[in-house]
Amino acid sequence: MVKIRLKRIGAKKAPFYRIVVADSRYARDGRFLEEIGHYNPNTNPSDIEVDADRAKNWLNKGAQPTDTVRALLKKNGIL
Repeated sequence: MVKIRLKRIGAKKAPFYRIVVADSRYARDGRFLEEIGHYNPNTNPSDIEVDADRAKNWLNKGAQPTDTVRALLKKNGIL
């Protein structure tokens, strides 16, 4: 199953995430199919950048977003 989820790349106590499309069997920070954006919760307001066309394309192909990514996509108006 293909999922749209967060991949953590930030330092300790300073999270920064990439929004990636990955097979659900891969590790959280492991292999992925495509990077479609990033999310920085440290700024105020949070910095969210998503490639809407690629996200919609993957959703149409059947990729399932995680709960957190679903909320971020709704915030950006993609869902």
